[in-house]
Amino acid sequence: MKAVLQRVSQARVVIEGQTAGEIGAGLLVLLCAERGDAEAQADKLLAKILKLRIFSDEAGKMNRSVQDTGGGLLVVSKFTLAADVTGGNRPSFTGAAAPDEGRRLYDYFVAQARAAHARVATGEFAADMQVHLVNDGPVTIPLRIGPD
Repeated sequence: MKAVLQRVSQARVVIEGQTAGEIGAGLLVLLCAERGDAEAQADKLLAKILKLRIFSDEAGKMNRSVQDTGGGLLVVSKFTLAADVTGGNRPSFTGAAAPDEGRRLYDYFVAQARAAHARVATGEFAADMQVHLVNDGPVTIPLRIGPD
C-alpha cells in the first residue's frame, strides 16, 4: 500500500458541496491499495502512520506522533498514487488494486484506524472529492509498505 501523509493544521473533504470529513491538527492520509496488497500491508502502514514522529515537541524537534498529540486522521482514497508514467505522458493505473479490492482494503484500513485512534474522518471511496488543507510545516511524507 502507498500513502502520502501531510501534516496539517486543518483539512476537510468536500463531496458535491457537502463536507464529508474534517479534522483540525493532524494528518491527511492519501491512501492507495496496489495489486497484491492485503490486510497485512494495511496493518503495517497504519502502525507506521500512528507512530511516525513528525510533530514538534516542546523543543521544536519532530519527536511526537499523531497519537502523542491527539491529532486527527483524515483518510482519503487516492488510486492515482499508483500512477506509472514511465511509458509516456499519459499515466497508467494498472498497478492500483481492482476497484472492489481497493474499496475492501480502504474500508479495512479505516476500520482499523478507528479501532486504534480516537479521531478519524474520511472521504468517500471513488467519489469526486475536493480536498482542502493547510499543510503545516509544510511536512509531506510518502510511505509504501509492499507485500513481504
